[in-house]
Amino acid sequence: MDFLLHHMLRSSAARFPEAEALVHGDRRLSYRDVAAAVASLARGLRAVGVRRCDRVGVYLEPSVEQVLSIFAASQSGGAFVPMHHGLFARQIAHIVNDCEMRVLITDASRLEKLQEILDETPSLETIVLVGEGESAVPSTSLPCQLVSFQTLLENDDNRSPSEAWQDVAIEKDLGAILYTSGSTGKPKGVMLSHGNIVAGAAIVSDYLSITEDDRILAVLPFSFDAGLNQLTTAFQQGSTLVLTTFLFAKEIVEVLEREAITGLAGVPSLWALLAQSSSKLKATPLPCLRYITNTGGAMQENVLAKLREALPTTQPFLMYGLTEAFRSTYLPPEELDRRPNSIGKAIPNTEILVVNEAGELCGPDEPGELVHHGPTVSMGYWGHPELTARVLRPHPFPQPGEAEPSKVCYSGDLVKRDAEGFLYFIGRRDNQIKSSGFRVSPTEIEEILCKSADLQEAAVIGIPDPVLGHRIKAFVVASEGHSIQSDDLLAQCSTAMPRHMIPKAIEIVDTLPKTSSGKVDYPALRQCEGVV
Repeated sequence: MDFLLHHMLRSSAARFPEAEALVHGDRRLSYRDVAAAVASLARGLRAVGVRRCDRVGVYLEPSVEQVLSIFAASQSGGAFVPMHHGLFARQIAHIVNDCEMRVLITDASRLEKLQEILDETPSLETIVLVGEGESAVPSTSLPCQLVSFQTLLENDDNRSPSEAWQDVAIEKDLGAILYTSGSTGKPKGVMLSHGNIVAGAAIVSDYLSITEDDRILAVLPFSFDAGLNQLTTAFQQGSTLVLTTFLFAKEIVEVLEREAITGLAGVPSLWALLAQSSSKLKATPLPCLRYITNTGGAMQENVLAKLREALPTTQPFLMYGLTEAFRSTYLPPEELDRRPNSIGKAIPNTEILVVNEAGELCGPDEPGELVHHGPTVSMGYWGHPELTARVLRPHPFPQPGEAEPSKVCYSGDLVKRDAEGFLYFIGRRDNQIKSSGFRVSPTEIEEILCKSADLQEAAVIGIPDPVLGHRIKAFVVASEGHSIQSDDLLAQCSTAMPRHMIPKAIEIVDTLPKTSSGKVDYPALRQCEGVV
């Protein structure tokens, strides 16, 4: 029975020992190879002091070592904390100190950048150094012990992988912490139990019909819940996971073709790149690509149309989720033409409610907050009990006879449900713009803008105004090979949306700022405009 993260690897290694588990460049590892390396590395982590629920940071580029570290942290009894490889030293210091991290796995180039902050991270006891240059940083210059990743891999402790200390953990134990940025303040750590992670993998595998025959391309970072899910679903089902990094969309297309990829997950910015002609997507036959999935924001309709034209035999799954509860809804491909703007219905084994401000269930087309109930609801925010209590609350409609209602996640997202039960995203409750007495959804304006012109992306923010309440400003990126004028766009807006929704200004930019997971960085846009 798989109830801990590393049990998924153990089970697949038992069922498919010689099957290809992990591909990165020229490196190809079987499930037997991965399981053996993880077992050795886990014993090494135990030898340097990792104990039950200790936080183990993984600060590496996408690589075999990154995957091994995640599963070894689990098998050692610890909880892994994946950090995007592009974060800066001060950002890493915040995460290390916030979750009281004890062990950090990184490489020499990143460790060199971290030296300035290591004296400010008292909880950090051990740094595990990966790859060439393991001896480049003298251990005498560090305030904690420095050990070699390779040395831990070669740990000569031959105890059985099922030894007692590995079986102490239960599915309710802390398995991972994912750091997520909100609209204000520093990133907060969302705590995931082993049960959360295992359930998320099983649910997604169910509605995407993932099996051992699938080959999944991982382009999203493992520090992002949707990216991490590519790894967990693949290893749970015995599929092959292919790791890649890219600068240009055409590089992704080349890997899709070369590796006979069957599944690809992305965020809207990635799909906008792939929809451009320079990606060569339309000119490259991809008969093996069975499905694509979108999360992290709505995919623009014009982008979806281009993808469907380029990939006529591929099924697109549009999804909605949040780190605090993983995935909430998905839209089956057969519903795309009927309701392209819908975020779908609840994922399997999950209850989704739409609740108004009075705490009552909303009727059809009545806006309300999306509330998520199911096995993927997280454990809350590390070190923030008050914030956790605001987001994770008792079920508003408990089952009869329950001594204590189960916890549900109040998403902060406004949605509405149609008469057939399909959900539609309206916007973030805290991002709603109030202009001229009207509450306006930035998402709705962005969708209309992208329909009105050939845009790659659009982002809308509200700027405080003493008369209007908020002044609406849009930032837009033209599609490849197209030029646009802000005056022309404003003129088109006047025929496509009511007066109170028309932006007061449209700024044409080359790119929009992005978070490490590829989402539009709205706080950065507001900061550029002097909005706190």
